[in-house]
Amino acid sequence: MSEHTHDDVTQQAVRDIAEVNAVEVITTAAVHLMSAAAVKLGLAEGEEHLTDLDEARKLITALAGLVVTSAPDIGNQHARSLRDGLRTLQLAFREASVIPDAPGEGPGEKLTGAVS
Repeated sequence: MSEHTHDDVTQQAVRDIAEVNAVEVITTAAVHLMSAAAVKLGLAEGEEHLTDLDEARKLITALAGLVVTSAPDIGNQHARSLRDGLRTLQLAFREASVIPDAPGEGPGEKLTGAVS
C-alpha cells in the first residue's frame, strides 16, 4: 500500500469518526464491553467453555465506569438501557461465582452500589 493511499484511508477514517456523535460512540463501546463480558460469563450459547470470571470482572468493572460516568451526558433513555445491561451482568457474575463477593464488592459495585 503506498503512503498516499494510506493517508487517504486515514483521512477517510477520521472523517467517518467525525460524523458519529459522542452518544453513539459511548453506547457502541458499552455494547462491546457487555458482549465480551457475557461471553466471559459463559452466557454465549454453546460457548460455555469460554467462561473466565477474572476476565469478566475486569470487563464489567470497565463497563460500570463507562456507564456511571457517561450517564449524565448520554440522556436518560440510553443511560437506563446501559444500567439495566450492567446490572444483568453483575447479577450473572454473582450467580456464576462459586464463592460470591461480599455485597458491594462485586465487579463495578464500588461505582454502582451493591446489586441483588
